Amino acid sequence: MAEIPDALDIGVENICRVIVKARQFAAKEGVVEEDYGGNQVDEGFREVLAAHSDDPVFQELKAFIDGQDVDAQCELVALMWIGRGDFGKDEWDAAIELAQQEHNNRTAEYLLGTPLLADLLQAGLDVYGLSCADFEEDHL
Repeated sequence: MAEIPDALDIGVENICRVIVKARQFAAKEGVVEEDYGGNQVDEGFREVLAAHSDDPVFQELKAFIDGQDVDAQCELVALMWIGRGDFGKDEWDAAIELAQQEHNNRTAEYLLGTPLLADLLQAGLDVYGLSCADFEEDHL
């Protein structure tokens, strides 16, 4: 029976960091009134809540994921797939193998483009009895 390794290349703390940042990015709202016509000074502040690829949180999270080695990136993808239900608890090795086969230089974009990424990663951790509670307590 294959289980998630005790010593992940990326580490649970780094997975939790991705979860927290992904929640920050996902919490942003799109601009509803793109040509509001109100006070020009205030226009830029409405854009702060828009989720764009030039968003600082997006860029920080993308840089963090891109900065991980291939094994760590594949672990994030595999954990997300397990959280989504594509693989079961006992299929960690198979999920890692597929993630390695599919790996390319757009892993961060793939992950960040996945709806509910933070929830899926948390669900993947939950499957293995792991939690971000301590990390969130210390970093929020």
